[in-house]
Amino acid sequence: MRAHLASGTELAHEAGIVKRKAYGSVLNWTNLVLIALGSALFALYRRGIHGLQSDYQGVEYIVWFIKLALIQSALYVAAAWVVWRAVASRPTLMIVVIFAALFRMSLLFAPPVLSDDLYRYIWDGRVQAAGINPYRYIPADEALAGLRDEAIYNKINRRDNAHTIYPPVAQLFYFLVTRVSESVTWMKIAMVGCEAVALFALMSLLAAFGWPRVRVLIFAWHPLLVWEIAGSGHVDALMIVLILLALLARRNQNQTLAGIALAAATLVKFFPVVLLPALYRRWSWKMPAAFIATICLAYAPYLSVGAKAALGFLPDYAGQEGIESGERFFLLALARRVTADGVPNAAYLTVAVGIMAFIAAWALCQAQSSEAGYLRWSCLLATAFTVLLAPHYAWYFAWLVPFMCFAPAVSLFYLTGVSWVLYATWLGDAPGQLFTINAALYVPFLMLGTLSLALRYANRLKSPTPARTAES
Repeated sequence: MRAHLASGTELAHEAGIVKRKAYGSVLNWTNLVLIALGSALFALYRRGIHGLQSDYQGVEYIVWFIKLALIQSALYVAAAWVVWRAVASRPTLMIVVIFAALFRMSLLFAPPVLSDDLYRYIWDGRVQAAGINPYRYIPADEALAGLRDEAIYNKINRRDNAHTIYPPVAQLFYFLVTRVSESVTWMKIAMVGCEAVALFALMSLLAAFGWPRVRVLIFAWHPLLVWEIAGSGHVDALMIVLILLALLARRNQNQTLAGIALAAATLVKFFPVVLLPALYRRWSWKMPAAFIATICLAYAPYLSVGAKAALGFLPDYAGQEGIESGERFFLLALARRVTADGVPNAAYLTVAVGIMAFIAAWALCQAQSSEAGYLRWSCLLATAFTVLLAPHYAWYFAWLVPFMCFAPAVSLFYLTGVSWVLYATWLGDAPGQLFTINAALYVPFLMLGTLSLALRYANRLKSPTPARTAES
Protein backbone atom coordinates (compact mmCIF):
# COMPACT_ATOMS: atom_id res chain seq x y z
CA MET A 1 0.00 0.00 0.00
CA ARG A 2 2.80 2.39 0.97
CA ALA A 3 4.63 1.44 -2.23
CA HIS A 4 1.57 2.39 -4.25
CA LEU A 5 1.25 5.71 -2.42
CA ALA A 6 4.95 6.43 -3.00
CA SER A 7 4.57 5.57 -6.65
CA GLY A 8 1.55 7.85 -6.93
CA THR A 9 3.43 10.68 -5.21
CA GLU A 10 6.35 10.29 -7.61
CA LEU A 11 4.02 10.34 -10.61
CA ALA A 12 2.29 13.47 -9.32
CA HIS A 13 5.67 15.11 -8.74
CA GLU A 14 6.80 14.25 -12.27
CA ALA A 15 3.52 15.53 -13.70
CA GLY A 16 4.03 18.79 -11.81
CA ILE A 17 7.51 19.15 -13.28
CA VAL A 18 6.17 18.53 -16.80
CA LYS A 19 3.38 21.05 -16.22
CA ARG A 20 5.84 23.68 -14.94
CA LYS A 21 8.09 23.07 -17.95
CA ALA A 22 5.16 23.49 -20.34
CA TYR A 23 4.05 26.63 -18.50
CA GLY A 24 7.59 27.96 -18.55
CA SER A 25 7.84 27.39 -22.30
CA VAL A 26 4.94 29.77 -22.77
CA LEU A 27 6.41 32.48 -20.57
CA ASN A 28 9.90 32.50 -22.01
CA TRP A 29 11.68 35.67 -23.07
CA THR A 30 10.69 35.39 -26.74
CA ASN A 31 7.00 34.91 -26.05
CA LEU A 32 6.84 37.70 -23.48
CA VAL A 33 8.42 40.14 -25.93
CA LEU A 34 6.05 39.04 -28.70
CA ILE A 35 3.05 39.44 -26.39
CA ALA A 36 4.20 42.95 -25.49
CA LEU A 37 4.77 43.93 -29.13
CA GLY A 38 1.51 42.31 -30.23
CA SER A 39 -0.44 44.15 -27.54
CA ALA A 40 1.10 47.47 -28.59
CA LEU A 41 0.24 46.82 -32.24
CA PHE A 42 -3.33 45.84 -31.34
CA ALA A 43 -3.78 49.03 -29.32
CA LEU A 44 -2.54 51.09 -32.28
CA TYR A 45 -4.98 49.36 -34.65
CA ARG A 46 -7.85 50.19 -32.31
CA ARG A 47 -6.63 53.76 -31.95
CA GLY A 48 -6.05 53.99 -35.67
CA ILE A 49 -9.50 52.94 -36.78
CA HIS A 50 -11.12 55.23 -34.20
CA GLY A 51 -8.98 58.18 -35.27
CA LEU A 52 -9.59 57.64 -38.98
CA GLN A 53 -13.34 57.46 -38.45
CA SER A 54 -13.84 60.40 -36.12
CA ASP A 55 -10.86 62.41 -34.92
CA TYR A 56 -9.14 63.70 -38.03
CA GLN A 57 -10.17 65.35 -41.28
CA GLY A 58 -8.50 66.35 -44.55
CA VAL A 59 -4.73 66.86 -44.52
CA GLU A 60 -4.49 66.19 -40.79
CA TYR A 61 -6.21 62.85 -41.36
CA ILE A 62 -3.70 61.32 -43.76
CA VAL A 63 -0.59 62.80 -42.09
CA TRP A 64 -1.71 61.33 -38.77
CA PHE A 65 -2.32 57.92 -40.34
CA ILE A 66 1.09 57.79 -42.04
CA LYS A 67 2.79 58.52 -38.71
CA LEU A 68 0.78 55.83 -36.93
CA ALA A 69 1.46 53.24 -39.66
CA LEU A 70 5.20 53.95 -39.61
CA ILE A 71 5.26 53.39 -35.84
CA GLN A 72 3.46 50.09 -36.38
CA SER A 73 6.00 49.12 -39.03
CA ALA A 74 8.83 49.73 -36.56
CA LEU A 75 7.15 47.52 -33.94
CA TYR A 76 6.54 44.87 -36.60
CA VAL A 77 10.21 44.84 -37.63
CA ALA A 78 11.17 44.33 -33.98
CA ALA A 79 8.77 41.38 -33.75
CA ALA A 80 10.13 39.89 -36.98
CA TRP A 81 13.68 40.17 -35.64
CA VAL A 82 12.70 38.44 -32.39
CA VAL A 83 10.91 35.56 -34.11
CA TRP A 84 13.70 35.04 -36.65
CA ARG A 85 16.20 34.48 -33.84
CA ALA A 86 13.82 32.51 -31.63
CA VAL A 87 13.73 28.77 -31.08
CA ALA A 88 10.59 27.49 -32.78
CA SER A 89 7.85 26.26 -30.44
CA ARG A 90 4.15 25.62 -30.56
CA PRO A 91 3.29 28.29 -27.94
CA THR A 92 5.17 30.89 -29.98
CA LEU A 93 3.26 29.90 -33.12
CA MET A 94 -0.02 30.14 -31.20
CA ILE A 95 0.86 33.65 -30.01
CA VAL A 96 1.63 34.66 -33.61
CA VAL A 97 -1.68 33.31 -34.93
CA ILE A 98 -3.81 34.69 -32.07
CA PHE A 99 -2.47 38.22 -32.44
CA ALA A 100 -2.76 38.03 -36.24
CA ALA A 101 -6.45 37.27 -35.77
CA LEU A 102 -6.89 40.07 -33.21
CA PHE A 103 -5.29 42.63 -35.53
CA ARG A 104 -7.74 41.77 -38.28
CA MET A 105 -10.75 41.62 -36.01
CA SER A 106 -9.99 45.15 -34.82
CA LEU A 107 -10.54 46.49 -38.38
CA LEU A 108 -12.85 43.94 -39.95
CA PHE A 109 -16.20 45.42 -39.01
CA ALA A 110 -15.30 49.05 -39.65
CA PRO A 111 -16.08 50.65 -43.03
CA PRO A 112 -13.08 51.05 -45.36
CA VAL A 113 -11.56 54.51 -44.94
CA LEU A 114 -8.36 54.29 -46.99
CA SER A 115 -9.81 53.00 -50.26
CA ASP A 116 -13.17 52.62 -51.99
CA ASP A 117 -12.17 49.80 -54.36
CA LEU A 118 -14.30 47.41 -52.32
CA TYR A 119 -17.50 48.97 -53.62
CA ARG A 120 -16.53 48.19 -57.22
CA TYR A 121 -15.97 44.55 -56.23
CA ILE A 122 -19.48 44.30 -54.85
CA TRP A 123 -20.94 46.12 -57.85
CA ASP A 124 -19.25 43.76 -60.32
CA GLY A 125 -20.64 40.78 -58.43
CA ARG A 126 -24.12 42.30 -58.51
CA VAL A 127 -23.93 42.99 -62.24
CA GLN A 128 -22.91 39.39 -62.97
CA ALA A 129 -25.73 38.09 -60.80
CA ALA A 130 -28.11 40.05 -63.05
CA GLY A 131 -26.76 38.09 -66.02
CA ILE A 132 -24.79 41.02 -67.46
CA ASN A 133 -21.16 40.96 -68.60
CA PRO A 134 -19.30 43.26 -66.15
CA TYR A 135 -17.08 44.55 -68.98
CA ARG A 136 -20.04 45.73 -71.08
CA TYR A 137 -21.23 48.86 -69.24
CA ILE A 138 -19.84 51.52 -66.94
CA PRO A 139 -21.78 51.68 -63.64
CA ALA A 140 -23.45 54.96 -64.64
CA ASP A 141 -24.92 53.47 -67.82
CA GLU A 142 -28.72 53.59 -67.83
CA ALA A 143 -28.82 49.89 -68.67
CA LEU A 144 -27.75 49.26 -65.06
CA ALA A 145 -30.06 51.82 -63.46
CA GLY A 146 -32.12 49.11 -61.80
CA LEU A 147 -29.09 47.84 -59.87
CA ARG A 148 -28.20 51.14 -58.21
CA ASP A 149 -28.47 51.85 -54.51
CA GLU A 150 -27.06 54.36 -52.04
CA ALA A 151 -24.96 51.90 -50.03
CA ILE A 152 -22.81 50.65 -52.92
CA TYR A 153 -23.37 52.54 -56.18
CA ASN A 154 -22.84 56.03 -54.77
CA LYS A 155 -19.40 55.04 -53.43
CA ILE A 156 -17.96 53.47 -56.62
CA ASN A 157 -14.93 55.33 -57.90
CA ARG A 158 -14.87 56.34 -61.59
CA ARG A 159 -18.44 55.14 -61.96
CA ASP A 160 -19.20 57.76 -64.60
CA ASN A 161 -16.38 56.96 -67.02
CA ALA A 162 -14.64 53.65 -66.29
CA HIS A 163 -15.43 50.05 -67.02
CA THR A 164 -14.21 47.51 -64.50
CA ILE A 165 -10.47 46.80 -64.57
CA TYR A 166 -10.49 43.45 -62.76
CA PRO A 167 -9.66 40.22 -64.67
CA PRO A 168 -11.90 37.12 -64.83
CA VAL A 169 -10.79 35.19 -61.71
CA ALA A 170 -11.35 38.30 -59.60
CA GLN A 171 -14.77 38.67 -61.26
CA LEU A 172 -15.69 35.07 -60.45
CA PHE A 173 -14.66 35.64 -56.84
CA TYR A 174 -16.82 38.79 -56.60
CA PHE A 175 -19.78 36.91 -58.01
CA LEU A 176 -19.45 34.00 -55.57
CA VAL A 177 -18.94 36.22 -52.52
CA THR A 178 -21.86 38.53 -53.29
CA ARG A 179 -24.21 35.58 -53.73
CA VAL A 180 -23.92 35.14 -49.97
CA SER A 181 -24.16 38.84 -49.13
CA GLU A 182 -23.54 42.16 -50.88
CA SER A 183 -22.36 43.85 -47.71
CA VAL A 184 -18.98 45.51 -47.22
CA THR A 185 -18.32 43.46 -44.10
CA TRP A 186 -18.92 40.17 -45.88
CA MET A 187 -16.55 41.08 -48.72
CA LYS A 188 -13.89 41.96 -46.16
CA ILE A 189 -14.49 38.67 -44.35
CA ALA A 190 -13.99 36.82 -47.65
CA MET A 191 -10.67 38.59 -48.19
CA VAL A 192 -9.50 37.79 -44.67
CA GLY A 193 -10.57 34.20 -45.33
CA CYS A 194 -8.17 34.20 -48.28
CA GLU A 195 -5.47 35.39 -45.89
CA ALA A 196 -6.25 32.48 -43.55
CA VAL A 197 -5.77 30.00 -46.41
CA ALA A 198 -2.59 31.84 -47.39
CA LEU A 199 -1.31 31.49 -43.82
CA PHE A 200 -1.91 27.73 -43.90
CA ALA A 201 -0.22 27.43 -47.33
CA LEU A 202 2.73 29.46 -46.10
CA MET A 203 3.18 27.30 -43.00
CA SER A 204 3.01 24.19 -45.18
CA LEU A 205 5.65 25.62 -47.49
CA LEU A 206 7.93 26.52 -44.59
CA ALA A 207 7.51 23.05 -43.07
CA ALA A 208 8.22 21.42 -46.45
CA PHE A 209 11.66 23.05 -46.48
CA GLY A 210 12.31 22.36 -42.80
CA TRP A 211 12.11 26.02 -41.81
CA PRO A 212 10.42 27.15 -38.56
CA ARG A 213 6.72 27.80 -39.06
CA VAL A 214 6.86 30.74 -36.64
CA ARG A 215 8.35 32.73 -39.52
CA VAL A 216 4.77 33.24 -40.69
CA LEU A 217 4.80 36.21 -38.31
CA ILE A 218 6.58 38.10 -41.09
CA PHE A 219 3.45 37.66 -43.17
CA ALA A 220 0.72 37.56 -40.54
CA TRP A 221 1.79 40.63 -38.54
CA HIS A 222 2.74 42.95 -41.38
CA PRO A 223 0.71 46.17 -40.93
CA LEU A 224 0.47 46.59 -44.72
CA LEU A 225 -1.58 43.41 -45.01
CA VAL A 226 -3.72 44.16 -41.97
CA TRP A 227 -4.68 47.67 -43.06
CA GLU A 228 -5.07 46.95 -46.77
CA ILE A 229 -6.94 43.65 -46.52
CA ALA A 230 -8.82 43.58 -43.21
CA GLY A 231 -9.14 47.37 -43.29
CA SER A 232 -9.80 48.08 -46.97
CA GLY A 233 -10.69 44.62 -48.28
CA HIS A 234 -8.33 44.66 -51.25
CA VAL A 235 -8.47 41.73 -53.65
CA ASP A 236 -4.68 41.35 -53.35
CA ALA A 237 -5.50 38.76 -50.66
CA LEU A 238 -6.88 36.44 -53.35
CA MET A 239 -3.83 37.01 -55.56
CA ILE A 240 -1.46 36.25 -52.67
CA VAL A 241 -3.12 32.97 -51.69
CA LEU A 242 -3.06 31.78 -55.31
CA ILE A 243 0.64 32.67 -55.60
CA LEU A 244 1.40 30.69 -52.44
CA LEU A 245 -0.59 27.72 -53.74
CA ALA A 246 1.46 27.88 -56.93
CA LEU A 247 4.70 27.94 -54.91
CA LEU A 248 3.50 25.01 -52.81
CA ALA A 249 2.50 23.02 -55.91
CA ARG A 250 5.93 23.68 -57.40
CA ARG A 251 7.51 22.33 -54.21
CA ASN A 252 5.34 19.19 -54.47
CA GLN A 253 6.43 18.68 -58.11
CA ASN A 254 2.89 19.25 -59.39
CA GLN A 255 3.55 21.29 -62.52
CA THR A 256 -0.06 21.25 -63.72
CA LEU A 257 -1.44 22.62 -60.46
CA ALA A 258 1.35 25.21 -60.30
CA GLY A 259 0.42 26.44 -63.78
CA ILE A 260 -3.29 26.64 -62.93
CA ALA A 261 -2.69 28.47 -59.64
CA LEU A 262 -0.24 30.95 -61.17
CA ALA A 263 -2.61 31.66 -64.07
CA ALA A 264 -5.46 32.21 -61.60
CA ALA A 265 -3.28 34.64 -59.62
CA THR A 266 -2.45 36.46 -62.86
CA LEU A 267 -6.17 36.79 -63.57
CA VAL A 268 -6.73 38.53 -60.24
CA LYS A 269 -4.03 41.10 -60.99
CA PHE A 270 -1.66 40.75 -63.89
CA PHE A 271 1.56 41.09 -61.85
CA PRO A 272 2.16 37.38 -61.03
CA VAL A 273 2.86 36.49 -64.67
CA VAL A 274 6.45 37.66 -64.05
CA LEU A 275 6.95 34.67 -61.70
CA LEU A 276 6.54 32.15 -64.52
CA PRO A 277 10.29 31.79 -65.27
CA ALA A 278 11.08 31.00 -61.63
CA LEU A 279 8.39 28.33 -61.28
CA TYR A 280 8.94 26.71 -64.67
CA ARG A 281 10.87 23.44 -64.82
CA ARG A 282 13.01 23.22 -67.91
CA TRP A 283 11.75 20.90 -70.65
CA SER A 284 8.40 20.45 -68.90
CA TRP A 285 5.33 21.24 -71.02
CA LYS A 286 2.72 20.73 -68.31
CA MET A 287 3.04 24.07 -66.51
CA PRO A 288 2.93 26.37 -69.56
CA ALA A 289 0.10 24.31 -71.05
CA ALA A 290 -1.92 24.51 -67.83
CA PHE A 291 -1.17 28.24 -67.56
CA ILE A 292 -2.35 29.04 -71.09
CA ALA A 293 -5.40 26.76 -70.86
CA THR A 294 -6.49 28.40 -67.59
CA ILE A 295 -6.17 31.89 -69.10
CA CYS A 296 -8.24 30.91 -72.14
CA LEU A 297 -10.96 29.13 -70.15
CA ALA A 298 -11.27 31.98 -67.62
CA TYR A 299 -11.69 34.64 -70.31
CA ALA A 300 -14.08 32.60 -72.47
CA PRO A 301 -17.33 33.55 -70.63
CA TYR A 302 -16.52 37.28 -70.93
CA LEU A 303 -15.51 37.52 -74.60
CA SER A 304 -19.03 38.42 -75.76
CA VAL A 305 -17.90 42.06 -75.58
CA GLY A 306 -14.79 41.39 -77.66
CA ALA A 307 -11.19 40.69 -76.67
CA LYS A 308 -10.18 44.34 -76.31
CA ALA A 309 -13.25 45.29 -74.27
CA ALA A 310 -12.63 42.33 -71.95
CA LEU A 311 -9.51 44.15 -70.75
CA GLY A 312 -11.89 46.69 -69.24
CA PHE A 313 -10.42 49.95 -67.99
CA LEU A 314 -6.81 48.70 -68.14
CA PRO A 315 -5.69 50.61 -71.30
CA ASP A 316 -7.19 53.90 -70.02
CA TYR A 317 -5.79 53.23 -66.55
CA ALA A 318 -2.28 53.10 -68.01
CA GLY A 319 -2.79 56.60 -69.36
CA GLN A 320 -4.31 58.04 -66.20
CA GLU A 321 -1.66 56.56 -63.91
CA GLY A 322 1.25 58.03 -65.86
CA ILE A 323 2.50 54.80 -67.41
CA GLU A 324 2.25 56.10 -70.99
CA SER A 325 3.88 59.43 -70.14
CA GLY A 326 6.42 57.91 -67.75
CA GLU A 327 5.47 60.24 -64.87
CA ARG A 328 4.91 57.37 -62.47
CA PHE A 329 8.33 55.70 -62.95
CA PHE A 330 10.70 56.87 -60.24
CA LEU A 331 13.87 55.61 -61.93
CA LEU A 332 12.89 57.40 -65.14
CA ALA A 333 12.15 60.61 -63.24
CA LEU A 334 15.55 60.29 -61.55
CA ALA A 335 17.29 59.76 -64.89
CA ARG A 336 15.56 62.82 -66.33
CA ARG A 337 16.85 64.95 -63.45
CA VAL A 338 20.39 63.62 -63.73
CA THR A 339 20.75 63.95 -67.50
CA ALA A 340 20.60 67.22 -69.40
CA ASP A 341 18.38 65.77 -72.13
CA GLY A 342 15.05 64.26 -71.18
CA VAL A 343 15.08 60.46 -71.32
CA PRO A 344 12.14 59.27 -73.46
CA ASN A 345 9.55 56.98 -71.93
CA ALA A 346 10.14 54.38 -74.67
CA ALA A 347 13.81 54.16 -73.70
CA TYR A 348 12.95 53.50 -70.06
CA LEU A 349 10.37 50.84 -70.97
CA THR A 350 12.93 49.17 -73.24
CA VAL A 351 15.53 49.09 -70.47
CA ALA A 352 12.96 47.90 -67.91
CA VAL A 353 11.81 45.06 -70.18
CA GLY A 354 15.47 44.19 -70.81
CA ILE A 355 16.17 44.01 -67.06
CA MET A 356 13.17 41.77 -66.46
CA ALA A 357 14.15 39.58 -69.43
CA PHE A 358 17.69 39.23 -68.09
CA ILE A 359 16.46 38.24 -64.60
CA ALA A 360 13.93 35.85 -66.15
CA ALA A 361 16.61 34.17 -68.27
CA TRP A 362 18.91 33.90 -65.26
CA ALA A 363 16.06 32.44 -63.22
CA LEU A 364 15.38 29.82 -65.90
CA CYS A 365 19.02 28.74 -65.65
CA GLN A 366 19.55 29.00 -61.89
CA ALA A 367 16.17 28.49 -60.17
CA GLN A 368 16.69 24.71 -60.12
CA SER A 369 20.21 24.85 -58.69
CA SER A 370 18.74 24.19 -55.23
CA GLU A 371 15.40 23.08 -53.85
CA ALA A 372 14.51 26.55 -52.58
CA GLY A 373 16.07 28.38 -55.51
CA TYR A 374 12.73 29.07 -57.17
CA LEU A 375 11.54 30.91 -54.06
CA ARG A 376 14.46 33.33 -54.09
CA TRP A 377 14.15 33.94 -57.80
CA SER A 378 10.41 34.52 -57.45
CA CYS A 379 11.20 37.13 -54.80
CA LEU A 380 13.76 38.82 -57.06
CA LEU A 381 11.41 38.90 -60.05
CA ALA A 382 8.51 40.28 -57.99
CA THR A 383 10.69 42.92 -56.34
CA ALA A 384 12.36 44.05 -59.58
CA PHE A 385 9.00 44.34 -61.34
CA THR A 386 7.48 46.34 -58.50
CA VAL A 387 10.40 48.76 -58.25
CA LEU A 388 10.54 49.29 -62.01
CA LEU A 389 6.78 49.90 -62.08
CA ALA A 390 6.87 52.19 -59.02
CA PRO A 391 3.18 51.87 -58.02
CA HIS A 392 1.31 54.87 -56.63
CA TYR A 393 -0.59 52.82 -54.05
CA ALA A 394 0.72 51.13 -50.92
CA TRP A 395 -1.30 47.93 -51.34
CA TYR A 396 0.55 47.15 -54.60
CA PHE A 397 3.51 46.17 -52.40
CA ALA A 398 1.51 43.60 -50.42
CA TRP A 399 2.38 40.71 -52.73
CA LEU A 400 6.06 41.06 -51.77
CA VAL A 401 5.39 40.26 -48.11
CA PRO A 402 5.08 36.44 -48.36
CA PHE A 403 8.49 36.23 -50.04
CA MET A 404 10.05 37.92 -47.02
CA CYS A 405 9.48 34.70 -45.06
CA PHE A 406 12.02 33.01 -47.37
CA ALA A 407 14.27 35.96 -48.24
CA PRO A 408 14.23 38.34 -45.24
CA ALA A 409 16.20 41.16 -46.86
CA VAL A 410 16.45 44.38 -44.85
CA SER A 411 15.72 46.32 -48.05
CA LEU A 412 12.38 44.52 -48.46
CA PHE A 413 11.39 45.24 -44.87
CA TYR A 414 12.09 48.89 -45.59
CA LEU A 415 10.23 48.95 -48.92
CA THR A 416 7.07 47.33 -47.61
CA GLY A 417 7.22 48.97 -44.18
CA VAL A 418 7.60 52.51 -45.51
CA SER A 419 5.21 52.16 -48.47
CA TRP A 420 2.76 54.17 -46.34
CA VAL A 421 4.43 57.36 -47.57
CA LEU A 422 2.57 56.85 -50.86
CA TYR A 423 -0.59 57.94 -49.05
CA ALA A 424 1.00 61.39 -49.03
CA THR A 425 -0.09 61.63 -52.69
CA TRP A 426 -3.51 62.46 -51.21
CA LEU A 427 -1.95 65.81 -50.34
CA GLY A 428 -0.91 66.38 -53.98
CA ASP A 429 0.54 64.28 -56.77
CA ALA A 430 2.21 66.84 -59.01
CA PRO A 431 5.41 65.48 -60.64
CA GLY A 432 7.68 67.30 -58.17
CA GLN A 433 5.72 66.10 -55.15
CA LEU A 434 5.52 62.56 -56.48
CA PHE A 435 9.28 62.47 -57.08
CA THR A 436 9.96 63.54 -53.47
CA ILE A 437 7.62 60.89 -52.09
CA ASN A 438 9.11 58.17 -54.30
CA ALA A 439 12.64 59.25 -53.41
CA ALA A 440 11.88 58.70 -49.71
CA LEU A 441 10.74 55.19 -50.58
CA TYR A 442 13.14 53.98 -53.25
CA VAL A 443 16.48 55.71 -52.58
CA PRO A 444 17.00 54.09 -49.13
CA PHE A 445 15.73 50.78 -50.56
CA LEU A 446 18.29 50.88 -53.37
CA MET A 447 21.05 51.88 -50.95
CA LEU A 448 20.19 49.04 -48.55
CA GLY A 449 19.99 46.56 -51.41
CA THR A 450 23.36 47.65 -52.79
CA LEU A 451 24.97 47.49 -49.35
CA SER A 452 23.57 44.01 -48.78
CA LEU A 453 24.96 42.75 -52.10
CA ALA A 454 28.36 44.32 -51.36
CA LEU A 455 28.53 42.67 -47.93
CA ARG A 456 27.53 39.32 -49.37
CA TYR A 457 30.20 39.58 -52.06
CA ALA A 458 32.81 40.59 -49.48
CA ASN A 459 31.92 37.60 -47.29
CA ARG A 460 32.33 35.27 -50.26
CA LEU A 461 35.79 36.67 -50.92
CA LYS A 462 36.79 36.16 -47.28
CA SER A 463 35.53 32.58 -47.06
CA PRO A 464 38.08 30.02 -48.27
CA THR A 465 37.27 28.20 -51.49
CA PRO A 466 36.78 24.49 -50.82
CA ALA A 467 39.57 22.42 -52.30
CA ARG A 468 38.53 20.19 -55.13
CA THR A 469 38.59 16.51 -54.27
CA ALA A 470 39.79 13.80 -56.57
CA GLU A 471 36.19 12.63 -57.02
CA SER A 472 35.03 16.09 -58.17
